[in-house]
Amino acid sequence: MTTPAIGIPPPRSQAPIIQSPRLLAKGAVPFALAIAIWFAPVPAGLTPQAWHLFAVFVSSILAVLLNVFPLLTSTMLAVAAVVLTNTISAAKAFSGFANTSVLLVVIAFLVAQAVVKSGLGQRISLFMVSKFGRSSTGLAYSIVLTDAAIAPAFPSNTARGGVLFPIVLSVARGSGSFPEDENGRRLGGYLMFCAMASLAVSSALWMTATSANPIAIQVAREYGFEVGFGKWLIASAGPGLIAILALPLLIARLFPPGVGDTPEAPAAARKSLAALGPLSRDERITAFAFILMVAGWVLADSLHLNVTSIAFAGLGVLLMTGVLTAQDIATQGDTLATFLWLAVLFALSGQLNELGFMGYAGQRLASHMGGLSWPATYVALVLIYVAIHYMFVSQSSQVLALLGVFLNVGIIGGVPARLMAFALFFASSYFSVIAPQGGSQNVIFVGSGYLKQGELYRLGLLTTLFFLFVFLVIGSGWILLVTR
Repeated sequence: MTTPAIGIPPPRSQAPIIQSPRLLAKGAVPFALAIAIWFAPVPAGLTPQAWHLFAVFVSSILAVLLNVFPLLTSTMLAVAAVVLTNTISAAKAFSGFANTSVLLVVIAFLVAQAVVKSGLGQRISLFMVSKFGRSSTGLAYSIVLTDAAIAPAFPSNTARGGVLFPIVLSVARGSGSFPEDENGRRLGGYLMFCAMASLAVSSALWMTATSANPIAIQVAREYGFEVGFGKWLIASAGPGLIAILALPLLIARLFPPGVGDTPEAPAAARKSLAALGPLSRDERITAFAFILMVAGWVLADSLHLNVTSIAFAGLGVLLMTGVLTAQDIATQGDTLATFLWLAVLFALSGQLNELGFMGYAGQRLASHMGGLSWPATYVALVLIYVAIHYMFVSQSSQVLALLGVFLNVGIIGGVPARLMAFALFFASSYFSVIAPQGGSQNVIFVGSGYLKQGELYRLGLLTTLFFLFVFLVIGSGWILLVTR
C-alpha cells in the first residue's frame, strides 16, 4: 500500500485554493519577500549570487511555513527560479540528485516496502506488540531505547533511520493505524515522530552516532579543544539520557496517539504470531537482505565501505530474488516526490554555504554579542545556532560553516571553552528535528504520510525547545561539573 508524500493533498474537485482576499494576501507574502530581498542592496561581504539565492531560498521556506505551497511545489519553483535567473548553474542546482544521503533515503523507502510486502513487517509488528504493546507509550519507549542502544554502532543516522523505519511502519500498520485514516493515523504519527526525534537526541548522546560529530570535533580542535569517546559520553549522559527518557511522554502530550492502555494487546499479538507459522521464502530473503545492510552499515567505517552502496546491494538482492519488482517501485510515487524536494533543498542549502552566505550570516549574528555577560553570550549563541538550522538541510554543512565561528565568539566573550564546545556539539545533533528538512534521516519518517506538514513544523519546534531547555538548563551545569 502506498502512502502519500508529505504536503501533497489528495485530489479535490472544490474551488481553487485561494478563495478570499485574506488567503490571496497570505499567498503573496513569500513572493513579496523574495522580490524585496532580491532588489535590496547587496550587503558588503556578499556576492549578488549569494544574496539572490538567499532571497529565493528563504521565501520558499516561508511559503511552506505559511502553508501557501506544499514542500514539493515550493522547492520546484525555487530551483526553477535560481536556474532561469542564472543565480547558480543548472549543474549545481541539480547536484543534490547525486547526493549519497538523498539516495540512501530513497533506498530506505523501497526496502521498507519489501519488509511490508513480504509479510516480515507484520511478524515484526506482532512481536513488538507482544512484548511492549500494553500501551502506545510502551511501543514508543521500545523504539526510542532501541535507537539509543544501537546508535554508537552507526556512523550514519540516516542509515539508522533506515533500520528503524520499517519497524515503526510495521508496528503502526499492525496496530490498525494508516495515514489515509484521519483518526487512525494518530498512533502511527506519534510513533513516527518519536523515532524521528529519537535519532536527533541519540546522535547527541554518542560521539559515533552521526558523521557530523567527528567533523565538529575536528573543527573544535583548531581552537585547542580535544575530546574523545569517553569524555563525550560523560558530558552528554546527563542531559542526553533525561531527554531520551522524557521524549515519548512529551510527544504523547503534544500529539496524543489516540490509543491508551491496551492490556489485552500482547496476548492477542502472541496468538496471531503463532498462527503465522514459519517464515516464508520472501520473509527469509528480506530478513537476510536487511541483516546484510545493517551489518554493512555497522562495519562501514572499519571496512571503508560506502553506506549508500550497501543499501543498493540490499535492494539489488530484493530485486534479483523477486521480493520486490519493477511494478512495486512504479507504485511508489511518494518516494519520487520526496526524492525531488530533498535533492533540491540539499543542493540549494549547499550552494548558500558554498557562496559564503551561511558564514556571513553567522559572523554578523555573532558580532552582536559584544558587551553581554558570558552566560548571556552563551545562551544567545546556542539559541541562534539552533534557530539558523531552518536554513540548512545538512547537519554537517552547518557544523563546517558555523561551529568554529560560534565557538570562537563564545570563547572571546568569556564562555568556558569546554562548555561552549559541548553545547554546540550537542546542538548540532538535536537541532535536526526542528524542521522536516532538518536532516536526511527525518525524511524517511516524513514521507510516511502519517504527519501533516503543519504538524511536523509545530512538533519540531516544540521538541527542539524542549531539547534546548534540557541541554541548557540541566546540561550546562552537568558539563561544568563533569568536565573539569
